[in-house]
Amino acid sequence: MKVALFVPCIVQDFQPQVAQATARILARAGVSVHYPKGQTCCGQLQYKSGNWKSARAVARHFMEVFQDCEAVVAPSGSCVNMVRKYYPELFRDEALWMDRALELGKRVFELTEFLVGVAKVEDLGARWRARAVYHDSCQVYRALGIHKEPRALLSRVKDLELVEMEQADVCCGFGGSFSLQFPAVSEAMVADKVAHILATGAELLISAEISCLMNIGGYLLKQGHRVQAVHIAEVLAHGGE
Repeated sequence: MKVALFVPCIVQDFQPQVAQATARILARAGVSVHYPKGQTCCGQLQYKSGNWKSARAVARHFMEVFQDCEAVVAPSGSCVNMVRKYYPELFRDEALWMDRALELGKRVFELTEFLVGVAKVEDLGARWRARAVYHDSCQVYRALGIHKEPRALLSRVKDLELVEMEQADVCCGFGGSFSLQFPAVSEAMVADKVAHILATGAELLISAEISCLMNIGGYLLKQGHRVQAVHIAEVLAHGGE
């Protein structure tokens, strides 16, 4: 299978090593990976800010870039959810574009969803010695329903002890612009999340969403805790060469 890698803005600008790890994992899973030129933002920021005119322009460009790809994979549930669920909403009054959005949405996958559900691969030969805890992001778990897939993949990582925290599926308080509009509430939420993480004794925090990791990881660092926050792609790509 030939897979197109979609690199979200936040990954490209803040954590580019996640995109590199994703490409290595997909290659290790036996698929042919390519990076379509001209790809940009998926338009989520414009959509959630209420600027649908700008979001439609970005969405049309996204669909043009990826229209011929057999499958599109991204290390972000948030962006996948934007394409799969909100592109059709953006074009509800434009039948042609709505049909294109619905068709493309069937071929766009979050990384762990693709590995387990499409590529049928769980053991990628990774190794990471640590006690780890997994955080379910709102977009990956509640929006896309992906819960078992990341745990199945992490259970195959050699020397990784995966433990569960209380309220693993509760929001970390980031929520895009939510953290800017309601900073006090956001900070209280991430403080609760960190308390649950620390209670497990984990040395490693893993998630499938960079925005959550930046939010929780930043708070951990600010409070002087030594828990390392990493994207699941980095774990699955680690030590398997």
